[in-house]
Amino acid sequence: MLSGNRHVVNSYNLLVVIFVALGILSTAYGLAVIGSTVGQPSFYTYFDLAPQGEPGYAHTTNIIGALNGVNSGGAVVGCLFSAWAADAISRKRTMLLGCGILIVGGALCAGSISIGMFLAGRVIAGTGSGILAVCVPMYQGEVSTADTRGAMMCVTGIMYAFGYALAGWMGFACYFFPADSPSATFAWRFPLAVQCICPLIVLAGSGFVPFSPRWLLGKDRREEAYEVVKRLHATPSDPDHMAARQEFYLMEKQFELDKQYPSRLFEIFRTGPNRRRSLIACLLMWGDQFLGIYVMTNYGVLIYASLGLTGFRPLLLNACWTTLTIAGNIWTFFFVDRWGRRTLLLIGAIGCTTALIFLAALTAEFLGTTNTAGLNAAVFFVWFYIIWWSFCVDATQYVYVSEIWPNHLRSQGTALGIAVFYLGSEVTLVAAPVALNAIGWKFYLVLICPSICYIVAIWFLFPETKNRTLEEIGTLFGDDHVASHWYGISEEEKQEIAQNALQLTKTGRIREEPELKGPGDGRDEKNEVHRVEDAGSLA
Repeated sequence: MLSGNRHVVNSYNLLVVIFVALGILSTAYGLAVIGSTVGQPSFYTYFDLAPQGEPGYAHTTNIIGALNGVNSGGAVVGCLFSAWAADAISRKRTMLLGCGILIVGGALCAGSISIGMFLAGRVIAGTGSGILAVCVPMYQGEVSTADTRGAMMCVTGIMYAFGYALAGWMGFACYFFPADSPSATFAWRFPLAVQCICPLIVLAGSGFVPFSPRWLLGKDRREEAYEVVKRLHATPSDPDHMAARQEFYLMEKQFELDKQYPSRLFEIFRTGPNRRRSLIACLLMWGDQFLGIYVMTNYGVLIYASLGLTGFRPLLLNACWTTLTIAGNIWTFFFVDRWGRRTLLLIGAIGCTTALIFLAALTAEFLGTTNTAGLNAAVFFVWFYIIWWSFCVDATQYVYVSEIWPNHLRSQGTALGIAVFYLGSEVTLVAAPVALNAIGWKFYLVLICPSICYIVAIWFLFPETKNRTLEEIGTLFGDDHVASHWYGISEEEKQEIAQNALQLTKTGRIREEPELKGPGDGRDEKNEVHRVEDAGSLA
C-alpha cells in the first residue's frame, strides 16, 4: 500500500501545471510592461506626453494611471465571468477563452495609434488576464495531490515572476533602439506585442491539457475523471494506481455529499463557513495589494527616477530586481508545503511593511537632496521589499485563495478573491503616479496603515491549510459536510481508505459489494456497478 508514503508527482502532471501557467506569464507580463513602457522616451513623444520633470507631467501621470486602472477594471470583469464560466464550460475551456481575449487585447495595445485605442486594448487584455488569474491556480490545485498542491500552485507565482522579469529586460533592451529612427515606436510597440506569444502557445497545445477531474466529476463524467486522475498521479512504483484510487475515492465521497447542498448565486455568502471564507479571501487579496507590490513593480522606474537615477539605469534596476523574484518564488515552490501558507503570509507581510516604513522615512528625509547615501538606502529598501515579497507572499497568495473553497464553490470563491485583488489595484495603481508626484513620501503612509491591520488579521483569522486534501479543508471553516479526512489520521485509517479504494472498478465508480462477481453470472462488469447511496458509509 502507498497510503503511508508521500506521493511523488509525475512528469506529465508537472508539465501540465507549467504549461497552463504560461498564460499567467503573459498576464504578469501585461501588468508589468507598462512599467517599462513609461521608461521609453519614444512613448512620450508619440502620444505627445510630457516626461517626468517637465511642465504638463501631471496630465501624463493621469494617463499612466489610467492605462493601469482600465487594465485592472477589465480584470475584474474577467474574474466575474470566470465565476460562471469555470463551472459551466470547464476550467480548461475558460482558460483557453482567456488566452484568446488576451491575444486580441495585446494586439490592440501594440498597434495603438491613439491613447483611446491603447486604453481599449488594455481593457480587453485585462479581461483575459482576470480570467486566467482565476482559472489557472484553481486548475493547478485540482490536478495536484494534497502533498504537492502548494508547490504545484506556486508555479503560478513563478510565472508571475518570469513575466515581470521578461517585461523588465524587454524594456531595458528596447531603450537602446535609436530615438531618431523612423520606427522609433518599436521601442514600446514590440514589448507590448510579446504579450501575445504565450497565449498563442497555450491555444496551440490545448490538446495536451486534460479537463479538471473535479470538474468532470461534478458533471457526472466519472469514467473520464478517473482516467485523468490515474494519468496525473501514475508513478512506476505504483503500477496498480493506488494513489490515484485513493485520491478519487476521497473525491467521490465528497462529491456525493456536496450534491445535497445548493450551488446558487451568491452561495459563498449564504452560510457562516462560506462567509468566513469570503472574508478571508477579501482580506488576503486586498491586504496583499495594499502591501504595495504593484506600486513597486509597475512604477519602480518612476520611483528610481525620483531618487536621482537617470537614463537607462531605472530600467536596468527594475529588470534586475524583478529577475531576482524568480529565485524567491522557486524557493516558495519547495517550502510552502513544509512551512505552511499562514506562516509565509505572516512573515511576508511583516517584512514588506517594515521595508515600506524605512522607505517612507528615507524618502521624507532625503528626496530632493544630493545625499547619495540616503537615496541609495531608499533604493535598497525598494529592492528588499520586492525580494521579500517574492520569497513569502507572491506565490503563496494564489495557493491560499483557491484552496480554501469547497469543490462546488471554488470558481465563485476564487473569482471573488482575485476580483478584490484587482479592485485594490484600482486604488493603488491609479493613485500611485499622481500621489507620488503630488505628495511624495506621504503616499507610503496610505500603504503602511492598512498593512499593519492586515498583519493582525492574518494572525487571528487565517487557518493553516498545508497537507490537507482539498475536500477536508472545510473542517477548518466549520463545514458540517466533510465526508472524509486525510490529514492527521492514523496509519490504520489510511489503510482502511486504501482497502475501500480497491473497490474502484475500471469505470471509476465504487462498488457496493467488496467482492467482484464471477464471469459466469451472465452480467457484464459495467452492469455490476452501483452508486453508493450513502457516501458517509464509505469511511
